Amino acid sequence: MAQRDTGMEIGAFFAGVLVGGLIGAATALLMAPQSGEDTRKQIAKTGEELRDRTQDILEDARERADATVADARRRAERIVEEAREKADQVVNEARERVEHAIEEGKQAAPKENPPAG
Repeated sequence: MAQRDTGMEIGAFFAGVLVGGLIGAATALLMAPQSGEDTRKQIAKTGEELRDRTQDILEDARERADATVADARRRAERIVEEAREKADQVVNEARERVEHAIEEGKQAAPKENPPAG
């Protein structure tokens, strides 16, 4: 569940960056007192900056996701190891109880006398 929330937060942030960039570019176009060629250059520059920022955000999100996956993997491995240790402990205790019961049964059983003959 935490992973899903993190993914949603990253997606919302990414969408916010894109919308903010588009609004800023549109505002700059409407308010810019410059020629069409200068405006096109500015749009291209702004687009490149937005692309670079987007790539940085994606790289950061990927690194965080990788770290989260690695952490989850380590936790899962630790849980599995603890479960194995507990299972081994239970098996050993059961084995000891069975062996003890067998010994008690042997001691309690009457000794057989060989038939006379």
